Amino acid sequence: MVDALGNPVAFLLTPGQAHDLEGADAFLPQMQADTLLADKAYDADARVIGPLSAAGKTPVIPCKSSRSLKRAHDKELYKARHLIENFFCRLKQFRAIATRYDKRARSFLAGIYAAASTILLI
Repeated sequence: MVDALGNPVAFLLTPGQAHDLEGADAFLPQMQADTLLADKAYDADARVIGPLSAAGKTPVIPCKSSRSLKRAHDKELYKARHLIENFFCRLKQFRAIATRYDKRARSFLAGIYAAASTILLI
């Protein structure tokens, strides 16, 4: 999770076969922002959109193409989602993160924290 400037706020390491919604289940209760920008993978009424709306927060998530009832979203605000993608690109510039040589999840997550700290200092 990143803030409005693209700076990292929280990390969660999930197994490779895990769906993105597992991260949403962990991050949404602690989210302090009023608006969530996310991609189509987070277009889930029960797990994401419903809890956000109940908390008075605005989801800016485009609908999946298979959705029968389309929801509107702010396309101009959605353009700011590139900040999370930019952060991932900067994170993957660190060879140990991009190749994931670490065998243990704890070591890999420590490397992510170290790389994110370096990115924040630059």
